[in-house]
Amino acid sequence: MSLTAGSRPDGTRPPVAVEEPTAAVVPKAVPEKQTTGKIPWRVRLRRDRALILMTLPALALLLLFHYVPLLGNVVAFQDYDPYAASNGVTAILHSPWLGVEQFSRMVDDPLFWDATRNTVVLFLLQLVLFFPVPIALALLINSVIRPRVRAVAQAIMYLPHFFSWVLVVTVFQQVFGGAGIIAQTMEKHGWGGFDLMTNADFFKFLVTAQSVWKDAGWGIIVFLAALAAVSTDLYEAAAMDGAGRWRRMWHVTLPALRPVIALLLVLRVGDALSVGFEQFLLQRDAVGVGASEVLDTYVWNMGIQNGDFSYAAAVGLVKGAIGICLVLAANKFAHLLGEQGVYKK
Repeated sequence: MSLTAGSRPDGTRPPVAVEEPTAAVVPKAVPEKQTTGKIPWRVRLRRDRALILMTLPALALLLLFHYVPLLGNVVAFQDYDPYAASNGVTAILHSPWLGVEQFSRMVDDPLFWDATRNTVVLFLLQLVLFFPVPIALALLINSVIRPRVRAVAQAIMYLPHFFSWVLVVTVFQQVFGGAGIIAQTMEKHGWGGFDLMTNADFFKFLVTAQSVWKDAGWGIIVFLAALAAVSTDLYEAAAMDGAGRWRRMWHVTLPALRPVIALLLVLRVGDALSVGFEQFLLQRDAVGVGASEVLDTYVWNMGIQNGDFSYAAAVGLVKGAIGICLVLAANKFAHLLGEQGVYKK
């Protein structure tokens, strides 16, 4: 019996030692230098110098007409006399200080509270009757299929936004006044005429209708821009799931408008105490002070007509402080609803 190479006398092969593979030595990676990606301000200044130069005039106007006049609120704590010096600015330095006396006077003034009550009532009425109108009209225009019809309707509704309040009041006078079209038509048919322009009880609804006619078109533009950003795939998917027109509006369109509605609502609430000045001043004599006096006209009457600048400044300062608080509260409420509002959390 012959033995093969590498075999034992009994014919079995010896176990072969298998070498385990040695792990390859991987060189340790040298950590690269972390870059923050922050561009130096000199580079950004050189890169954006054209844009900065373009915004300088707007910033100068904002500073000159909005921030510098804030320094004049110091007269709310004085008995300001514009004739105490050669000009009104240096007269501030020569006017006696009264502390919070003007604010105490404001609290005890019944005319101030009457103007505040009228302002709040008009704001709530405009919030209920005026704010939903642009949303409804935007949804109506957006449902129109023909682009030409949509463009014409949008232009007609937006046109009154460019009218002055003098023209708006004149148009309403020619329609709803005692010598207006409606009154003359009723008299021709044997009915008694009417004059809504001098009706103090109807005045709050009249000014709300004027605001709707004048400014609803601007809100339509904003909401239509938000609707244009909604993907058509959402409408197609909802239609394939069996959703009708009202279902698509409720589950697709209105949720897409929620951020814009929340933003405009916050801004509207912040402007609650500024329901208008020129609109009410033009109709002040027709309906009387009791119905048309709001905080803006009250400040004008006390400061410009009566020359009580310190008291008018105190009322304006309180009005601005309340407006800031309302903006913060409304924005917080928007955050609770899951919307961004004016600024993020």
